[in-house]
Amino acid sequence: MSSLNNIISKILKDAKDKNENIVSTANAEKDIIISKKINSAKEIESEMAKKSQIEAKSRKERILSAAKLKVRDNKLGAKQGIIEDIFKTSIDKLCSSSKEDFKNFILNSVLSIKVDGDETLIVNEASMNIIDEAFIKELNEALKAKGINGDIKLSSQTREFNGGFILQKNGIEINNTYEALVDSLREELESEVAGVLFN
Repeated sequence: MSSLNNIISKILKDAKDKNENIVSTANAEKDIIISKKINSAKEIESEMAKKSQIEAKSRKERILSAAKLKVRDNKLGAKQGIIEDIFKTSIDKLCSSSKEDFKNFILNSVLSIKVDGDETLIVNEASMNIIDEAFIKELNEALKAKGINGDIKLSSQTREFNGGFILQKNGIEINNTYEALVDSLREELESEVAGVLFN
């Protein structure tokens, strides 16, 4: 659970850090786009005045409305891109944690989920240099201390993911990769992150 709280804290901190820059950039872009469209609308209004004041006004309103929609769509796209970057940055920060933090993450995660204790631990290629037989022994001893079968084995095969681990038994996997953990929190946190960034 503390690992999930750390992920949440990191995501929210990153969101706060980027807030002012995003809002000012979006507002500056909005002002430029609206200013250009207003100038364009004024020119069109002047031309159309000769033909029909009502038609010119209607067209100006449509142009302004379209400009506002374009600004809104641009802001939404920018916001979504920023949120995506924040979640990606969170995964990157987790991946750059120390070897000791990574081992503690695996140990605490395995001890906090329901396991039989005879699963296979799968890591990515970079983590094969961190997770050794001494750690597997420590993990199994911790499971035994909880009254669980302590026979977890390290897979000789690696998988392609950024960080974290997978536990596998009989074709069933418990996915504790950083990507899966952040994705599982994403729906819950996305509106909260957006609130911190853009309100």
